[in-house]
Amino acid sequence: MSESRRTQRRAAAFLLYQRDLTGAEFGPLYAAYERDNGTPPGQFAQTAAEGVWADREQLDAVIDAAANEWSAERMAVLERSILRLAVWELKAGEVPAGVAIDEAVTLTKRYASPEAGALVNGILGRVAREQGVGR
Repeated sequence: MSESRRTQRRAAAFLLYQRDLTGAEFGPLYAAYERDNGTPPGQFAQTAAEGVWADREQLDAVIDAAANEWSAERMAVLERSILRLAVWELKAGEVPAGVAIDEAVTLTKRYASPEAGALVNGILGRVAREQGVGR
């Protein structure tokens, strides 16, 4: 996985986090990202963020089904954003399931906590098994 895709995945996760937390539209969020980072979010980050946001209700239903006694609504905004992105990537099938899961767990451990990383790993493992995609 190239560093640029990893960077764009991180950007998508944070754009989703900001959208979920603030309710701001993506246009101003892209402008803020460019101001803060000196470069606009890449095409993958924008496509992923917009695709995830458009499909969030369906993605949340998948997360809810895989999260034993948890719901996407009850999760912290960052973890929910990362999970939505990873489930969207699993459904798209453009990267191996293991890559989508490992990247999500890494983001969660780095920006949330190791405990949240374990939760994300467990949920995504169940989603991958239910969707019949290999790890």
